[in-house]
Amino acid sequence: MIVFIQQLKDRNETLFYYGLLCLVLSVIFIILTKVTNTQVYNVNAWYKPVKFAFSTFLFAWAMAWYCHYLPNFNIKVFNWAVIILLGFEIFYIAFQASKGELSHYNVSSPVYAFLYSMMALAASLVTLYTAYVGLLFFIHSFPDLPDYYIWAIRLGIIIFVIFSFEGFAMGSRLNHSVGALNDNSNLFLIGWSKTVGDLRVSHFIGMHALQILPIVSYYGLKSTKLTIGLSVIYGLLALLTLIQALQGRPFIKTNISQIERMNKG
Repeated sequence: MIVFIQQLKDRNETLFYYGLLCLVLSVIFIILTKVTNTQVYNVNAWYKPVKFAFSTFLFAWAMAWYCHYLPNFNIKVFNWAVIILLGFEIFYIAFQASKGELSHYNVSSPVYAFLYSMMALAASLVTLYTAYVGLLFFIHSFPDLPDYYIWAIRLGIIIFVIFSFEGFAMGSRLNHSVGALNDNSNLFLIGWSKTVGDLRVSHFIGMHALQILPIVSYYGLKSTKLTIGLSVIYGLLALLTLIQALQGRPFIKTNISQIERMNKG
């Protein structure tokens, strides 16, 4: 791990420190969930900043690692696009959490509607930039790297892009739930609904193909065919959870009343 961290820092010091900052922020936000009682949609308001800061940390470090392989890539422009655009998202989400108000789906005033649109634009621009990086991995050849690893990066980026844009399915409805209004039954830290369909499940699974597929391929599969096969299965999993959510069915159905009785006991 120490070797990896040093190599990552050498590859892209800017995104390394930005990712580290996001990791520190996610820890601070977790602490705030324990010391504050401010809630939004029946869960602590600081859970959302935790998830976004930690997800940005993973994204920044993954892209810092992958972009190092690209020849003649203007990494400075990419770095600052990620820092400014995703930094704006984290700041606004945390600011709204501090007030106990919505960041996403908040169109209660012209100002909030504008800021919500700006968040959507920021996320879209980062996703499109990442799609461009993925295109470069198809255009260029990488003779010094295993084919299975390159295919894992390519397919990981494709799935990431598709299910990043799946976020518009939530944004257009101003609701991440199907069958309720923004239900947060608090399934683990991620807060997925235990009672109705939750569009965040496929969004989460698809976006983290960016990290999971290359790691599994490089350290485990070591085969192009197996990597492509796993990527297809992984993409289908994300798609099936999307279909499941659209049908109003929870990812993991739990008897809420039974859990409440157990907690009281």
